[in-house]
Amino acid sequence: QVQLVESGGGSVQAGGSLRLSCAASGRTSSPYAMGWFRQAPGKEREFVAAINWYGYGGTTDYADSVKGRFTISRDNVKNTVYLQMNSLKPEDSAVYYCAARPGFTSRSFSSYEYWGQGTQVTVSS
Repeated sequence: QVQLVESGGGSVQAGGSLRLSCAASGRTSSPYAMGWFRQAPGKEREFVAAINWYGYGGTTDYADSVKGRFTISRDNVKNTVYLQMNSLKPEDSAVYYCAARPGFTSRSFSSYEYWGQGTQVTVSS
């Protein structure tokens, strides 16, 4: 079992920055890939970014809509994953969820086994 707790959401003006954190506890010694997803009202949950376990190279993957603006990283000592969000746009407004899955990263939310409770990000124009 892995427990995930997100933090760092909030309200910001367009062009601003936020950093989300996801603290993992439980069976964190296992090689989990970590991902960030988001869901806006009336829309499906969508992939944002993901990062592999450091033993698999720690490689990253990004949705085209955030590439170049968002950066995912992980601190294996603190068992924490971060999502640095720069140049935020109103369309980035959503509830952001952290997720974990055994093995390699995936863009499919249904393939993730563990989920956090979500944190709200609101970007005003």
